[in-house]
Amino acid sequence: MTIKTLLAALMLGGSAAALAADTDGQFRLNELLSSDPVYQQSWQELVEDESRLPEWVMNLSGLATPMLGLEDDGDKYLVGQLCEEQNCFNQRLYVAFSWDKEDAYALYVQLPDGLPTDKAPSQHASLRWLGDPDEATQKLLLEQLKSDPNWY
Repeated sequence: MTIKTLLAALMLGGSAAALAADTDGQFRLNELLSSDPVYQQSWQELVEDESRLPEWVMNLSGLATPMLGLEDDGDKYLVGQLCEEQNCFNQRLYVAFSWDKEDAYALYVQLPDGLPTDKAPSQHASLRWLGDPDEATQKLLLEQLKSDPNWY
């Protein structure tokens, strides 16, 4: 590895770490829409063209984990997870907002109720993309889903 390659890798890693440090834990999806009208507008533009979404998805009103600042292929995103309060494992939403807040993308994950514990959730899930994310953004959201230790 050349010195330039090593320096570039260190700089990239440092910028990703700085990005994560700037945002990690500061935001939750269920609070984001009320915190900034630009996020609210981006989310409304995403859901207005979608049909048959539950109320908790439309309003981002479920249980949320802290959001993360992530970078993928030079694009920065604020990424978070939300789930339906009464059925958190079976009804989930993974959302990525572009760093400029102008675009929102989501992965809506549904599992059938009563799925036996010996059945792999990944084999029985229904995945629905919202907002027409490109391949890189889909990969980013899928990585968030796959990071769940109960997802196999």
